[in-house]
Amino acid sequence: MIRTPDRPGADDIRSGEGPRGAAERTAGTRDMPMDTTELRVRIAASGLAFVTLDRPQVHNAFDEPQIERLAGAFESLGADDSVRAVVLRGAGRHFCAGADIGWMRRAAQAGEADNIDDARRFARMMRAVAGCPKPVVAVVQGAAFGGGMGLACAADIVIAAEDARFALTEAKFGILPAVVGPYVVNAIGRRQAMELALTCRTLSAPQALAIGLVQQVAAADALDAALLDVLRGLLRSGPAALREIKSLLGRLSPQSVDDATSDLTARTIARVRATAEAREGFAAFVDKREPGWLAEPRLD
Repeated sequence: MIRTPDRPGADDIRSGEGPRGAAERTAGTRDMPMDTTELRVRIAASGLAFVTLDRPQVHNAFDEPQIERLAGAFESLGADDSVRAVVLRGAGRHFCAGADIGWMRRAAQAGEADNIDDARRFARMMRAVAGCPKPVVAVVQGAAFGGGMGLACAADIVIAAEDARFALTEAKFGILPAVVGPYVVNAIGRRQAMELALTCRTLSAPQALAIGLVQQVAAADALDAALLDVLRGLLRSGPAALREIKSLLGRLSPQSVDDATSDLTARTIARVRATAEAREGFAAFVDKREPGWLAEPRLD
């Protein structure tokens, strides 16, 4: 849910592709068809895609059109063979304050059938982010409330600014974090998710780090450097290998390993070892050279 932050965040943090205008259209960078005034999508020559929520006037809260845009963007990027990783950011002082209050008012006045359709569209958006076959890195500053925290949980890697705050605020409005619930549980576990959903407690960035909601906390002026470090790691890895990792680990649950799981992991590695990418990776290691897929990330 959207809410006004308790205190101001840091000054606007640069989006991954730089300021709007000529400066962001660097050589080799292309816009995507879903690029709009409220959702910016760029693909760099290195294969990095930058998706920026651009509704800072409402703290990047999402409404019905934005939900459709975000779902379509991640579905398209996931199917684009040139894309190797996706960076999700929010323009301005906040990452995402969750649901736009106008959207929630319309939902409260709608009938059950319309609300079911609406919730399914939101669920499609969440699945598009979480199910993207490419690594998704979320960079969070300021508020990540309600569905905004859900988006962070749907990402694979989260880098948080020191001023970032996370909360499941839905119960304050008489509802619950239903659609984002599975992603929150997967990210931080059932007990942590239960306490946060029941109490609507706000987590600081260090607290989010402590429970595994984020992997790294950085000062506002060091966010881009932290992001570049993560992206360098991703671009050093084989693109197909990254997709295989997401596919396999996404099918595993935190429980005891049974025969079916053992067989799945054995069959997966046997298949991947025979691929051209694996042969190139092993050859590069033996020849003491960089693999052919190596690229250098750029944020401008």
